Amino acid sequence: MHGSGIPIWFFIGVLLLIYGGMIFGYGIYEWQTASYPPAVELTRLHTPVWWGGVLALLGLFYVVKFRPGRAGR
Repeated sequence: MHGSGIPIWFFIGVLLLIYGGMIFGYGIYEWQTASYPPAVELTRLHTPVWWGGVLALLGLFYVVKFRPGRAGR
């Protein structure tokens, strides 16, 4: 597939976007349903929300930057 014209970074961006969305969604769900005292002190920082958002934004950047058929690569 050397001449396909679709860069591997596009697929990496898609994966980061999917995984980031899943982690972000789980973080929001966990944040809304947490009615128990946290077992870990830093749970109040809601790490899945932050890292899911960062992964999703990075994935979105790669998808937009390396999208197939973009003129002027």
